Amino acid sequence: MKHFATPTDFDPDMAADFVANQTSRRIGSSLVLETQVMLVWHLRLAPGERLGFHRHERPYFWSVVTDGRARSRYDDGRVLDRIYAAGDTAYFPDLTPDTAFVHDIENVGDGELVFVTVEFKAGE
Repeated sequence: MKHFATPTDFDPDMAADFVANQTSRRIGSSLVLETQVMLVWHLRLAPGERLGFHRHERPYFWSVVTDGRARSRYDDGRVLDRIYAAGDTAYFPDLTPDTAFVHDIENVGDGELVFVTVEFKAGE
């Protein structure tokens, strides 16, 4: 499993969250379905709410259900702001424990931000 150093530009609280949760595989607010081949997660964030750091190490896709804005902090120190439109979807087919990444997501918009994410248990 790939291990990460704490990004040096995180404030102390973010750095502590990163260290404590960089191996967390909880990528949503709730796991709504698990089968032999996939996990389906819902992520609901109220304005100002944040899902702490978590690891993506399985192939997955997400689709956003609502319009909104979010900020994510990544294991390499990047901080990215993004505007989402309902229906936006992204796919990450090549993730493994060796190509994993860690990030958080914070709702910096004015309305609830809702995602559906599907992880695939390829090779497990």
